[in-house]
Amino acid sequence: MAERTLGSRKWYWLWGLLIGTGLWAGCESAPSVEEAPTEQLQQPLGGRPPPARVSVGQYHSVGVHTDGTVWAWGYNRQGQLGDGSTLDKATPVQVPNLGGIAAVAAGDYHSLGLHADGSVWAWGDNTNGQLGDGTYTARPAPVQVSGLSGVVSLGSGFSHALALRSDGTVWAWGDNRYNQLGNASVTKSNVPMQVPGLSGVLAVVAGGYSSLALRSDGTVWAWGDNRYGQLGDGSTVRRVTPVQVANLSGVASVSAGSYHALALRSDGTLWAWGFNTYGQLGDGTTTQRTVPVQLGLTDVRQVVAGNYHSLAVRNDGAVWAWGDNRYRQLGNGTLTSSLVPLQAGLSAGVTLVAGYKHSLVLRSDGTVWSWGDNVFGQLGDETFLARNAPVQVKGLSLGNADVSTGQLHSVMLGRDGRLWAWGDNEEGQLGTGTQQDSSLPVSVALSGVISVASGFRHTVVLKSDSTVWTWGLNRYGQLGDGTTTIRPQPVQVPGLSGVTSVAAGDYFSLALRSDGTVWTWGFNRYGQLGDGTKTDRLQPVQVSGLTGVLAIAAGDGHAVALRSDGTVWTWGYNYDGQLGNGTRNWHILPVQVVGLSGVVSVAAGGMHSLALRSDGTVWTWGYNGAGQLGNGSFVGSTVPVQVSFLSSVTAIVAGHHHSLALRSDGTVWAWGFNFDGQLGNGMRDSRNTPGMVAGLTGVVSIIAGDYHSMALRSDGTAWAWGFNGQGQLGDGTADTALIPVQVVGL
Repeated sequence: MAERTLGSRKWYWLWGLLIGTGLWAGCESAPSVEEAPTEQLQQPLGGRPPPARVSVGQYHSVGVHTDGTVWAWGYNRQGQLGDGSTLDKATPVQVPNLGGIAAVAAGDYHSLGLHADGSVWAWGDNTNGQLGDGTYTARPAPVQVSGLSGVVSLGSGFSHALALRSDGTVWAWGDNRYNQLGNASVTKSNVPMQVPGLSGVLAVVAGGYSSLALRSDGTVWAWGDNRYGQLGDGSTVRRVTPVQVANLSGVASVSAGSYHALALRSDGTLWAWGFNTYGQLGDGTTTQRTVPVQLGLTDVRQVVAGNYHSLAVRNDGAVWAWGDNRYRQLGNGTLTSSLVPLQAGLSAGVTLVAGYKHSLVLRSDGTVWSWGDNVFGQLGDETFLARNAPVQVKGLSLGNADVSTGQLHSVMLGRDGRLWAWGDNEEGQLGTGTQQDSSLPVSVALSGVISVASGFRHTVVLKSDSTVWTWGLNRYGQLGDGTTTIRPQPVQVPGLSGVTSVAAGDYFSLALRSDGTVWTWGFNRYGQLGDGTKTDRLQPVQVSGLTGVLAIAAGDGHAVALRSDGTVWTWGYNYDGQLGNGTRNWHILPVQVVGLSGVVSVAAGGMHSLALRSDGTVWTWGYNGAGQLGNGSFVGSTVPVQVSFLSSVTAIVAGHHHSLALRSDGTVWAWGFNFDGQLGNGMRDSRNTPGMVAGLTGVVSIIAGDYHSMALRSDGTAWAWGFNGQGQLGDGTADTALIPVQVVGL
């Protein structure tokens, strides 16, 4: 979220919001719109899950290194290791002649690789056409899936495969005995076919004989086998085409086992449905569920379903497991199955993978650990011995774990007035006229820019003539040009003049005019446009009843305004108390933040808000699961609380779940979520009180991305730290930085 300050013109930076996940524990009471809600709505996910860097089949494992090479180990009788042989391997072997791979997926006896160019490659068993190459011939080395391009995500069941294209459509091939390909036929297909009736999809996963899709509105859709209620629609009827999973919204990620499914909501809660004989649903019973039930595990970051067991990693990095444990796949040192989640004795977990009889974890240091059955060497520890506690996969490091979701970009306005952008460009958010990513700054052909802001994948700028220009993703009208057309180059927002500053939330935009009124456009499900409705707007509308505004800020789904009398006003989503009015009810009209006066600057994170008072103290409110309120606790607050041990502050900014402050001595202080090093202190541990960013002095401006941070020094150099998977640090690499690195070429 871009910095909002009073007074002097600054260098403004922006980068897109990483969504998507918001994987945090929810609040104890349901939100409402002014009064009682009709439904508990969550913010849409808005971005795709991170690439799957490890995957397991029934008896084999596959991993992709950060350099794009693929490694595999375990059972290989159908050539699923891709090394050209059919010999089992108890340690990882490289898949030859295959590079540039961004993600992998594994079925029972086949493997898939997603190339960075959007093509898909497959190898192994092909009895049901699951390799998608137009044949039914097994392949011990990779072959390209026919007629498929622009793929961004993969899923694989027992013997069928799914691909998600960048246009949000889903394609399927392979076994179709249970209609898992999404068509009325039960005939297998050896080439991809489009699943009808699906659009706006963000992620796909495959169960044994079923398929699931997560849409951008946070709903889950399923089709195929439903004998055990694994489609979650309240029935056990097989579905030929996608049906919506019942009573489930605000989903951030989804996973499917053989006959059960798990969903992680954006509030960090976990939901499960389907087959439950081994307790794999984790609800303390062995009762089959045809609709989702909530588990007692909260604050969850990631979840994955194995054949008959389940795994989760919480925000503290601890791994939890439940369900079938006959093959030691829970990793807790026993052979006893569990009907509820138990801690698995492994920390620093980043990516989880659950297979038929074994499990894998990719840790933050890039090492891979496994446990469970090992009869074919699928644990990769040089033995064929089963393990009831995690062992490290020998001779394999996959590099720093890529744990982020969605896309990131950065934009910087230089002293010479030139606009520079770098990072992710999938929706044209760099404004260069292309959709080509860049890990180094590239120039945006727009002159006269004085301020910039960014939403999830869109960019908003203010020019010196007081007009507003936008580009990038436009699904909800967030570009304000009267359309929903993606724009890879700047377009002017019509009907706006006299604008003094701009801001952007996930899917909505704001402009402050010189007369002190605020104008908004885009997504409005939670009232974040503040016009008294929940209607999306393709062009600007005025925020009702609000005048005398001096500064604005936008979070994921809420907005903040500072009035000339030093009071703060908010509206929109409020499930975590981010509106600061003492309630958790969301509001479609502005409400005053209680107990705050003398405020000179405001900022908004994903689900928390900040205010800087004239005395140099900082006050925060909203969600606090990662310590982003900075008051020494991890308990959220619906009213402002003072940030501990911090004074003489001149500027504040907020990332998705972390916060930054610039002190008058030119040092930068940070607190909150730190898994990707966004606090810049050389570590990955979250902090609930401020700590100084390492090695930075002489700073004159700061800004926080979702999972990275930046600073401008008085010598004109720019520095960045945190997650860098899309090149958003601008240092020419994609390497995460735990301490500041210099942005090159500026």
